[in-house]
Amino acid sequence: MEVCTAYFDPEYENLDDKIFGPRVSVDNESCEKCTVVKVDSINKQDLLLKVVQVLTDMDLFITKSYISSDARWFMDVFHVKDKLGNKVTDGKVIRYVQQAIGERRERQNSEEAEYCNDDESGIESSSERTAIEMIGVNRPGLFSEISAALAEQRCNVIEAHAWSHNACLACIACISDESTSTCIEDPQRLSAIEDHLSNILGPSFGGDDSGRSARTCFLGCDNWTSHAERRLHQLMLANQDFDGPQGPLNMSSWTMNVDNYEEGRRTVVSVDRCKEKGYTMVNVECLDRPKLMFDTVCTLTDMQYVVFHANITSHGPFAHQEYFIRRKDGSLLHTELEIQRVSKCLEAAIERRVCEGIRLELDLQNSVRVLPYVTQTLREHGLTVAQADIAAHGENTKNVFFIQDISGKEIDMGTVEYMKKELEPLSIQVENAMLPQKFNSMDTDRFSFSLVSLLRTQLERFSHNFISI
Repeated sequence: MEVCTAYFDPEYENLDDKIFGPRVSVDNESCEKCTVVKVDSINKQDLLLKVVQVLTDMDLFITKSYISSDARWFMDVFHVKDKLGNKVTDGKVIRYVQQAIGERRERQNSEEAEYCNDDESGIESSSERTAIEMIGVNRPGLFSEISAALAEQRCNVIEAHAWSHNACLACIACISDESTSTCIEDPQRLSAIEDHLSNILGPSFGGDDSGRSARTCFLGCDNWTSHAERRLHQLMLANQDFDGPQGPLNMSSWTMNVDNYEEGRRTVVSVDRCKEKGYTMVNVECLDRPKLMFDTVCTLTDMQYVVFHANITSHGPFAHQEYFIRRKDGSLLHTELEIQRVSKCLEAAIERRVCEGIRLELDLQNSVRVLPYVTQTLREHGLTVAQADIAAHGENTKNVFFIQDISGKEIDMGTVEYMKKELEPLSIQVENAMLPQKFNSMDTDRFSFSLVSLLRTQLERFSHNFISI
């Protein structure tokens, strides 16, 4: 007897996406100063993070946002500007945002390839490089030691990103063989590189029972190159940098001066139980800066929380974020220990990117010896790299370093000028890293801070009376 089974179309599982998939509209008419991006979709896991990540990847500043994703439906509104503080008018950027969020795969793949080919020509494919992750106890000159160790092992650094916070340094890098410019696959050589770097990174943080470790590991470049900064957040979070000792090179409160208005402001995170609404409410107040919303949403997602509603506003140099969250299983935060952990983790996520000191930008030749030479020169002048972003473009490499004085004091600009002369003929741009880039590029009317702005923020906060559906 022949037994027949029901036929299921393999596309059936994606039917909801096809019918209710993300609909993205980019509006330059309804708001005078901002571009309004609206996203409507059936709700999917981590969709909010994906949307924020796409906007962040395009260097768009989110000045205001309203999030609602109850009853299986996701409705978001983002007010964004480009890095010059203007509306988004570049057609290629607009199409990329619409297609990357909308997941129209066939067109997206060709558009992404076109976009990357225009902006990143000459970068090797992931099959021609080896990815490596490093995390350890931070100390002055550690990044210089890492770059020197890779040079000794005949490794060319194609791309690298490093953050330091609370005595912890995390670094991810793509490397290739110096002589062949190809992926390093020899197991013995990889083991030698790993052993050398592990010795430099040092022992575990505070003993074996601390929950933190100094380690090095290799992986495929595709595992993190889609968003290196999220991986840095994950490394820092896993190694509990939020509980680490605060060294002199990382300060959580800092002073800024905008239009003669001087205010020292620390990141403030408060977590409240809203049992009547069925949510835990998280409030974040801090100085506004690029990628702020990405840092908070990324951390909440990696901590296994779901954002159901949110209200993000910025007035002058300050930002206020309000999130209504639950655990992934739908429950609320109950214990005081969990509430304290959420608060600490969000503070750390925001402060990792805040770096006092000087920003250096250098265009260097793709040579194994140049990077360690530059970082060693910085070290010899009493300077250390607190953050680094390195990316190859054709035959050159763009290097951005945030440097600080090893002693924790303010950097002597005379020392910087002397160092620039020593590094000639390398082209070096120097900026003050104390102010986020947003404050250097946005128009000055965004910096006016007044009691009216503060009251407006509070009114907007209390006007959003979300009810669980």
